[in-house]
Amino acid sequence: QVQVVESGGGLVQAGGSLRLSCAASGTIFSINTMGWYRQAPGKQRELVAAITSGGSTNYADSVKGRFTISRDNAKNTVYLQMNSLKPEDTAVYYCHADGISTDWGSLFESWGQGTQVTVSS
Repeated sequence: QVQVVESGGGLVQAGGSLRLSCAASGTIFSINTMGWYRQAPGKQRELVAAITSGGSTNYADSVKGRFTISRDNAKNTVYLQMNSLKPEDTAVYYCHADGISTDWGSLFESWGQGTQVTVSS
């Protein structure tokens, strides 16, 4: 099995910064895409940013220019640097990873438990 664990959430004032980290571990042969999603109360989970093993990135329009996703392939870790935070960024942030497992080469898709980010106005 592949486990994904997030860290780095918290409370910050508008305009501030936070850095989220996410580490994947377990029966990993290779990871394709790692990404961050978020879900605010009463809303659907949405993609924030994603990065492939080759470094290609994708961002939600609402965070472009403010958030930066990066990845350390050797550590199976992905980061999300969040700057110029706004109250509307308040949500539970979830890490997601997909790839190939060492278990017979099967595909995996794993989600973290989520970390709360609260931006006060």
